[in-house]
Amino acid sequence: MGRGGTEALSSPNTATAAVRRRRAYTLIWLTQFAPGSAQLVGGNKRLGRFVIRLLILFVLAAAVIIGLFFYNRAFVINTFARPPVLWGLAAVVLACAVGWAWLFIDAVRLSRPGTLPKRTRLGVSLLAAMLMVISCGTLTWSANVIRVGASAVSGMFGTGMAAKPVQGRYNILLLGGDSGASREGLRPDTIMLASIDADSGRTAMFGFARDTENINFRPGTTMSRLMPQGWNCGDKCLLNGLYTWAHQNASKFPANSGDVGVLATKEAIESLSGIDIQYYALVDLKGFQRFIDAVGGIDVDVRKATPIGGGTSRIKGYIQPGHQHLDGYHALWYARSREGSSNYERMQRQQCVMTSMLHQLDPATVITKYQELAGAAGSTLGTDIPASQLGTMSDLAIKARDQKMTSVNFTPPIINPWKYDPQVIRNKVAEAIAKTERAGESASSSSRASSTSRASASHSPHSTNGLKNDNVISPRGENIPGAPGQQRATGSSTSSAHPTRGSRSTTTASPRPNGSSSASTGMTEDLAAVCSAG
Repeated sequence: MGRGGTEALSSPNTATAAVRRRRAYTLIWLTQFAPGSAQLVGGNKRLGRFVIRLLILFVLAAAVIIGLFFYNRAFVINTFARPPVLWGLAAVVLACAVGWAWLFIDAVRLSRPGTLPKRTRLGVSLLAAMLMVISCGTLTWSANVIRVGASAVSGMFGTGMAAKPVQGRYNILLLGGDSGASREGLRPDTIMLASIDADSGRTAMFGFARDTENINFRPGTTMSRLMPQGWNCGDKCLLNGLYTWAHQNASKFPANSGDVGVLATKEAIESLSGIDIQYYALVDLKGFQRFIDAVGGIDVDVRKATPIGGGTSRIKGYIQPGHQHLDGYHALWYARSREGSSNYERMQRQQCVMTSMLHQLDPATVITKYQELAGAAGSTLGTDIPASQLGTMSDLAIKARDQKMTSVNFTPPIINPWKYDPQVIRNKVAEAIAKTERAGESASSSSRASSTSRASASHSPHSTNGLKNDNVISPRGENIPGAPGQQRATGSSTSSAHPTRGSRSTTTASPRPNGSSSASTGMTEDLAAVCSAG
């Protein structure tokens, strides 16, 4: 714009009607694309300079934050995921929306509407109103999204101090509970322990049967004081019953114990596994359906027809075998269905659902469906992970999506949940964790090697470390099409030794590296290979 154009913007009194018209529209468009510039050239220089300086400051701050995000993603999320910071950010964004609206109003004033023809005056006003709705409405919506996030974070996450990794790992207890109308309180039917490498995100997942019995507690723990003889009363003292017992006897626990049901279950799993647990996450299956719908459903490779219903209710249909995209309703039934399958098959399906969610919950989904996810998670998830650790855990979850997940289920034939040696469990846990660490070191070495070196160093299908195995087996121990040379794994029934437990003596194959199964290892090296269709 030349000198004459600039003078026309700042001093329109001597300008022609056509110039005044162009000037009015220009001031509105300047407010849209360069807030403050309309005031700077239109006669309100003090306000214009202030807004432009503020805008430059915001741009520089955003550039620094974006740069930090790519350099240290966890630090940025940890900083901004705290509820006070989110509330403050929402207030700033809302203030920007109000300020921008004021700039549009001031731009209309600076256009000298009294000097404009009626038609031009109406056009300028409509343009300013339309752009104000688009710009300020977007900022207002953003402020509301941040507010929803702040409420979700404050409602779901803890406020305690962040725990440090134990021997380089975060160990998190994962509980899936059902507080349906036919149940007294919430009872965790899914009990898993995730051990995550604090650097690579490589994860070992351990599943514990809900009907595990004969649990003794570590000396010095809360439960060892409440139950010196352990949780040992046969069928009435199952692992998942600890949660209910603790809530029924909450007065016996020390003050500030938090969720006493989680505490009791956590100390039981610590004793069984031999490792310390820093955090827990409890998913209520009542809200699970809503959460799955919020992410748009999940893809699962269904191994056999899974009933929808059963037990005391009629079977309404089946989830058919093959690659299936499940909405929340069907994913919930796939995870919880008992009809025609053992508890151990159900454990495998539940792990498949969790693994599928982890691999499909990408950042784009989180951003585009943030409000739905936050609302669903608020009624679904409870955890003591502090908000200050949200970035660290999110970063590890993103890393874990690209890693193989080792899985061990402590079911027959590895152990019989009612008669077992706890040291067997601890040895398996240590073995699986060591396997993930060796695999991580091997992957790091391979990434630095040449393609020729990688080819010569590749593992055979029967490699003992399980890093390369094309055999895949279903949760029932059946061969999966396309998995050559796989033999069906078997386990021994113990119903004769324990006649009251015939319903739990189902012979179940345990997973093996890369989805294959073996009674000798009971370990799945790549859980995603078993769960998800390629």
